[in-house]
Amino acid sequence: MEQESLELTVGPVAHGGWCVARHDGRVVFVRHALPGERVIARVTEETARFLRADAVEILEASPDRVVPPCPYAGPGRCGGCDWQHATVEAQRRLKAQVVAEQLQRLAGISREVVVEEVPGAKDGLGWRTRVQFAARPSGELGFRRHRSHEIEVVDACLIAHPEVEAVGAEQRSWPGASGVEVIASSAGDRAVVISPKPRRSVTVPELDAPASILLDEGKGRTVPRRGSGVLREQVGDREFRVAGSGFWQVHPGAAETLVDAVLAYAAPEPGEWALDLYCGVGLFAAGLAEAVGSSGAVFGLESDAAAVRDARANLRDLPQARVERGRVEEALDRFQIERADLVVVDPPRAGLGREVVERVASLDALRIVYVSCDPATLARDLAWLAERGYQLSDLRAFDAFPMTHHVECVALLVRA
Repeated sequence: MEQESLELTVGPVAHGGWCVARHDGRVVFVRHALPGERVIARVTEETARFLRADAVEILEASPDRVVPPCPYAGPGRCGGCDWQHATVEAQRRLKAQVVAEQLQRLAGISREVVVEEVPGAKDGLGWRTRVQFAARPSGELGFRRHRSHEIEVVDACLIAHPEVEAVGAEQRSWPGASGVEVIASSAGDRAVVISPKPRRSVTVPELDAPASILLDEGKGRTVPRRGSGVLREQVGDREFRVAGSGFWQVHPGAAETLVDAVLAYAAPEPGEWALDLYCGVGLFAAGLAEAVGSSGAVFGLESDAAAVRDARANLRDLPQARVERGRVEEALDRFQIERADLVVVDPPRAGLGREVVERVASLDALRIVYVSCDPATLARDLAWLAERGYQLSDLRAFDAFPMTHHVECVALLVRA
């Protein structure tokens, strides 16, 4: 059945890489468009409340429109990038508008937002140091199309870091694999993490550049097949180890940028008692521990076992820092944490949620620093924290994911 085409005048940007239009009184979420444009859009999905559509012809273009640099970007193609058709400056303005709109709509906070550039991504390209490819049954690699299981085969990715592309994974066949992740660390390490299909083995092809080879056994566990499987990441004068495909910021400038922003807001003083919740491999805990000194203490919580092992290794020279494994929902009670001078939280995209907000607020900290990769869940949690007496004092937003709709925010909350 042929998909319906609509002529639309495109309105404001929406969260998720869409713009909003209207047709016959119904909302239409349009991809590959920009605010103010007049487009022909092909409907891709219809619900009782709204339509989704792709702009397939531009009748009146925005002055912010450019030709996408990647040949795989566009309607029905690779779903990895949302804004390749806009200038990098326009992308940041659009993200700023999304953050401001979410704060206003979900938290009742009116605030002008500026999305700052993160060093290390010239023209918004060549920045992604961890790239997850999906594999076709034939073994060809690519990326899933937007809201689809179909795979767009690629021979190169323009937002991938040059050291990722140096491995040449896209030029090889990977039969038996469901996915292949290529990682290039800031300290010069490379790794390829292979996710085999159930009951299948994968023959590793010869690569263009040396890399450790790891097999993903599921549930976050990776086993080295060649090499150590541990990558080194450098932030300032400190080196961090990250095992396998453990979490680390994918933009080469993001880790240092976020550490600086978090420490500036947290303002840790010697002798203070700080919590680092969802602490990962200890990125923020290290900076906090250095600042509070031997007379203070930092307590980190992380649910991933491999990340806890890495964090303990990364913080071994800082005896005032302690990291334990557990979910924040239960571990604060299990370890009898009743108060803190300051709290840093860096939850996954789903945010804190009501239960954790209540528990964090009960710690009666003077300052809470909230690191978020999703402005919607951030705004929701800020509204709940406001109910418990914490006001948004300041907020910074960073373009840690150029060409995509994602944005990283760091928010400072203080007791009212």
